[in-house]
Amino acid sequence: MKLVTVEQIPGEYEVLGMVSGSVVQSKHIGRDFMAGMKTLVGGEIKGYTEMLYEARNIATNRMIEQAKSLGADTIIGIRYGSSSVMDGAAEVLAYGTAIKTL
Repeated sequence: MKLVTVEQIPGEYEVLGMVSGSVVQSKHIGRDFMAGMKTLVGGEIKGYTEMLYEARNIATNRMIEQAKSLGADTIIGIRYGSSSVMDGAAEVLAYGTAIKTL
């Protein structure tokens, strides 16, 4: 599966529709406590960086599976969004347009 952020690719293709994948991910309370302590001294909060990286991968894979079910070989115009659902939990959404190259 080819994944691209551009809105168009050269050549002919059939647009199959929008595809998306999402996940709500959280870290356990111990990491959340340590993240809170990190805000006092500054710097990267690695636990949350890892959480969001993992969430993006899950959302992307879910989007790919949806595209495959439509018979797509490429997803164009990929975008990501995120939002806080509650303390220590975030939703990550991946979406794009599934296409089949001709």
